[in-house]
Amino acid sequence: MSMPFGYASPEQIMRDKADYARKGIARGRSVVVLQYDDGIVFVAPNPSRALHKISEIYDRIGFAAVGRYNEFEELRLGGIRYADINGYTYDRSDVTGRGLANLYASNLGRIFTESIKSLEVEVVVAEVGDTPDGDAIYRLTFDGSVFDEHGFAAMGGQAEAVATRLKEHYRDGMPLADALEVALTALTEPGGERTPVAQLEVAVLDRTREHRKFLRLTGPRLERLLARATTPPPAAEQPPAEPPKEPPTDEPPAEPSAGSGEKPPPTGPDGDVDDGSSPL
Repeated sequence: MSMPFGYASPEQIMRDKADYARKGIARGRSVVVLQYDDGIVFVAPNPSRALHKISEIYDRIGFAAVGRYNEFEELRLGGIRYADINGYTYDRSDVTGRGLANLYASNLGRIFTESIKSLEVEVVVAEVGDTPDGDAIYRLTFDGSVFDEHGFAAMGGQAEAVATRLKEHYRDGMPLADALEVALTALTEPGGERTPVAQLEVAVLDRTREHRKFLRLTGPRLERLLARATTPPPAAEQPPAEPPKEPPTDEPPAEPSAGSGEKPPPTGPDGDVDDGSSPL
């Protein structure tokens, strides 16, 4: 049986769509999401002040994405509608990050398998809990796969290299200033320059806030946090240490060695002293 002209196997079609999506996502800049002692922080290089990569979905849920803006903006708006309808119909506590991640995974998977072109997006849905153990970070890829991340997540751009640097510097229970420092270190290539503060998009899900936990960090507040993390504390001034004194000793001074050019001090002859009374 001959194959029709232009035939491609399903495996090849899926492989081509996956490669296409990966290339599109890799062209963007990386986004980092990580836990700190009071919640979850989102950090993304973004020169635009109008087009956000990081947004609020619901009281305790945040959203971050990389890729094509028009595509992940549709996902964000759909997530907001889902959260509002379920929170109004049932209860606000029924809106969870897991439910939102399942919704996104279903939509992304269906589009990837049924549409000619897959979405060029990667998404993180994060939910802050009452304690650090209740925090959740879900990373979703273009094909609908869901990854339950612990501690931190990186996506877009050179995501693997960024995740490696995060793993080297991240630790549990960091304060917010230190978490920002770790995020910027991971986003900066070795030997490269850091993104200016004016081109950073930073937001937190702060469990200590009442009601709405989402808060954007901009302007002087963000600058103070970054300065607190990057400026080392001044070292305490200490008086110069005095050189150690040699302990007193009763031993006679050592004689100079031969050939040193120094004459030894005069000493008495060996044996009995001749006082003139002894016979010649």
